[in-house]
Amino acid sequence: MGLGFFDAANEGSVDVYIPAQGAPASVLGRMLGPPFFPLTPHELPGRWSFHSLEAGDHTIGDWSVRALDIPHGGGRTFGYRVSDGTATVAYLSDHSPLQLGDGPEGLGEYHSTALELARGVDLLIHDAQHRAVEFPAKAYLCHSAVEYAYALATKADASRLALFHHDPQRTDDEIDAVVADLTGGLVTVFAAAEGQTVELGVPESQSNTAPR
Repeated sequence: MGLGFFDAANEGSVDVYIPAQGAPASVLGRMLGPPFFPLTPHELPGRWSFHSLEAGDHTIGDWSVRALDIPHGGGRTFGYRVSDGTATVAYLSDHSPLQLGDGPEGLGEYHSTALELARGVDLLIHDAQHRAVEFPAKAYLCHSAVEYAYALATKADASRLALFHHDPQRTDDEIDAVVADLTGGLVTVFAAAEGQTVELGVPESQSNTAPR
């Protein structure tokens, strides 16, 4: 429902792409509309266009986009690999690899789609809602463990990992502790936060990240 608070739409046009699974505005309307929200997608202020996206390679504006199905639950979900020709970002915001098997650590399979999307990227933004110790009790929520995200980044030779989709009950201090536990390995790790800026193509020490 965050689309309803996207004020920038009042100053221009917005194209929304979602995985193909029916009329896109109707799919969004299942959660963006009464009784959950006062406006439907077509009633949002500003100029909006809604598009269905099939799996595969696409050119959207100046961006090369690879969209591939990843397991999640509750509807079709894509992971994305996006490049402007100078840097590449992978985005797997809702990912439940356990649906494809336990994997070597019991946290889910390091399946071919996830590896393909994350391979050699400058930045991997990945679902990291749970800790491994919490996972047996919370795997039904269809998200990933922090430790899975880090292992995937390592296996895929990603340069940086942004932990995303934090457990809403986790405090900032607890999130900092999660990052500290993973610091010093092969992949640079940080916690994604609202208002954060990450500069790609520059050394990590020069990247501007806003504090939480």
